[in-house]
Amino acid sequence: MPSFDQLSQLLDPAGTVLLTVECQQGVVGPDSALPELARAARSSGALANVARLVAAAHESGVQVIHALAERRPDGRAANRNARLFRAAERLPVQQLAGSTAVRVAAPIEVREEDIVVRRLHGLSPIQGTDVDALLRNLGCRTLVVSGVSANVAIPNAVFDAVNRGYTAVVPTDAIAGVPSEYTPAMIRHTLALVATLTTTDQAVAAFRRDRRLRPV
Repeated sequence: MPSFDQLSQLLDPAGTVLLTVECQQGVVGPDSALPELARAARSSGALANVARLVAAAHESGVQVIHALAERRPDGRAANRNARLFRAAERLPVQQLAGSTAVRVAAPIEVREEDIVVRRLHGLSPIQGTDVDALLRNLGCRTLVVSGVSANVAIPNAVFDAVNRGYTAVVPTDAIAGVPSEYTPAMIRHTLALVATLTTTDQAVAAFRRDRRLRPV
């Protein structure tokens, strides 16, 4: 992991954006369509750590973007070209546009200055959405990726960010997937090759530029 000084340079608020991925009620909330994933996000502390990152970003002037996945009630233009999409159509909780399922889940706080990006198709919060253009308009150089899932959307976001020239930073205790043992393996063997790995404590300290908060 990088030193405090190295991480502080990477996470300069002027060029950093925090991305939360699919931290919505229908995914990580108590009435999730994916209860195993919701349990993993909560029991591991990942969801609480995303909330801590968001709070520190708000305090430090780091822009926050919440990337949410939803579908039209009529299903028009939704993907059906993978098992994941077809299985999602049969789930008892649907991520329908305008429903409570596609609201950002507690304990994450959404402020007026945050940007919420909703996608109707695909697997990535970046590819095929407004996120890349928004990042460029914001002067982003470093993208901090948090949320779910470590199985699909998180690595997708990291790869897309790196392919577009951003430095990806992943607080490893602020992402979750299933089964629980898969997440550390994916981090070690995949994300470690392309992203800067850190922890929530270290990222919060770097956001705040406070060496006193640096973990020992």
